[in-house]
Amino acid sequence: MLAGLGVLLLAGCHSAPVPPAKPAVPAAKHVRTASEDSGGVLLKEQAAYDVGACELDLQIFPEKKSIAGTATLEVLVRDPLEWLVLDLDPRFSVAQVRIRTDGGAATTAAFEWRGARLWLYLGGSKPAGTKLVAAIDYGGVPQEAVRAPWDGGFTWSKTKSGQPWIATTCETEGADLWWPCKDHPSDKPESFTLRIRVPEPLVVASNGRLVEVVPHGDGTRTYHWHTAFPISNYNIALNMGPYETVSGPYRSVTGETIPVTFWVLPESRTAGEKLFPEMLAHLNFYERVLGPYPFRTEKYGVVETPHLGMEHQSIIAYGNKFRGGPLGYDWLHHHELGHEWWGNLVTVSDWRDFWIHEGLCTYMQALYAEEREGPMAYHAAIYADRRTIKNVTAVVPAAPTSQAAIEDTLGNEVYNKGSWVVHMLRYLVGKDTMLTTLRRFAYPTEAAERSTDGSACHFVTTADFIRTANQVSGRDLGWFFNFYLFQPKLPKLVSTIEGDKLVLRWETPEGYPFPMPLEIEVDGKTERIEMPGGRAELSAAKYGHARLDPNLWILKESRLIDVSPPGLTP
Repeated sequence: MLAGLGVLLLAGCHSAPVPPAKPAVPAAKHVRTASEDSGGVLLKEQAAYDVGACELDLQIFPEKKSIAGTATLEVLVRDPLEWLVLDLDPRFSVAQVRIRTDGGAATTAAFEWRGARLWLYLGGSKPAGTKLVAAIDYGGVPQEAVRAPWDGGFTWSKTKSGQPWIATTCETEGADLWWPCKDHPSDKPESFTLRIRVPEPLVVASNGRLVEVVPHGDGTRTYHWHTAFPISNYNIALNMGPYETVSGPYRSVTGETIPVTFWVLPESRTAGEKLFPEMLAHLNFYERVLGPYPFRTEKYGVVETPHLGMEHQSIIAYGNKFRGGPLGYDWLHHHELGHEWWGNLVTVSDWRDFWIHEGLCTYMQALYAEEREGPMAYHAAIYADRRTIKNVTAVVPAAPTSQAAIEDTLGNEVYNKGSWVVHMLRYLVGKDTMLTTLRRFAYPTEAAERSTDGSACHFVTTADFIRTANQVSGRDLGWFFNFYLFQPKLPKLVSTIEGDKLVLRWETPEGYPFPMPLEIEVDGKTERIEMPGGRAELSAAKYGHARLDPNLWILKESRLIDVSPPGLTP
């Protein structure tokens, strides 16, 4: 998803890359209905089953702004189950439900609405191990996205020539805004098939691989897409318009050839052709740093959309209008591409760990600034993020939470403070170890990097990230992660002159252990001072005029005590 706006110029530095323009708090806060939120505490009846393959057969009616068709979900029962509970926006009407059990014949099933959930009666309790297939015939006018992608739903726009230009977005609210699903990040469909019927000459760009296009002889045609990879509900996306394509092969770091396609409006074709090589350069950067593009046996796709952008798996939504960014590259494409690793390959099972998606992706842009323009650009990008960090709420909430709650309480903190956690990890363990940590978090083994069957996709938690950092570094970094992720307050760096000693110490809430080393610059030379126990004593004669943490590696509050001689610069 998108981060908050923040550009900072540092003396002698390039400007930081422009993060996506999302305000932390909307001007008028929207009160969400039950169907406009994703995640939270998982309902017992939904925890009792896993979703397998899913299919959507839908017809789109642009003139009516409506949809109609059938959703088919395979389900494996894990615990005895009498009702199959799905999430679906009650804006829709359901005509019929059919259930097939363990390969038998499908029968019509009773169902009832309970708020924003559809309860399907299974005809009695089904034991663990039962395989079900539920087909739901439904239709109606889906929620319209007022301010996509921040507000979810359908965007019914028009091109300059007056053709329909339509897109879906639903990260915060969840996919139940437009199809019946288990609306929780802890479960992904194992594969997904879409058959989307639209009026000609509209083109449908969606997830995975295009299987066929079927004309019906009545001015409509069906686009059949299929992905064999596990995919989060909110990543299923429809993009419809009079698209043309800019395409070409890309040679992966694995040696495989990946088809790359950019769906653009006719009036954007020249701009799309110009941006296409840069997209390949971004892809190469991520592959070199994190490992192979995860979905290389299907495609890497980008589609021009009437909204700013979103990380829909293998079909990234791009609406930056080819404006690039202050460092000469398109930040929107770079950011959303990063989510193919942080979000789509590596997926949090609860939104409370959302910083993994957004914080790591934000940090990747600072790394790219460093690769393009050097360390000054890197620190400019990092410092721009620092300005927006509020340190009011812990980055990782104590209990399972919903996506909307994360957005409302943390806002941009998951982006920028999350990025700073990786920045400080780099300071603690070194750049090479930090990069190895990221790569092993994305792909735990080299065998996983080589896999192409979807088995590399995996769920993670914050504890998994800490465990990976500890294993790669050979150190126990729990004190560091616990301090910055699970409580909001910052350490204070206190420096005093006591006799002939410069005394440095960290003050922390409730005396929390904080043995963070400190860089000191004296006469243009930088030294690293270890602070076991959160304290160090140095010669005041030598270090009395030192600059403390001159490269801003540590997220902290600094408090300077009046001393003699003066001159300490925190």
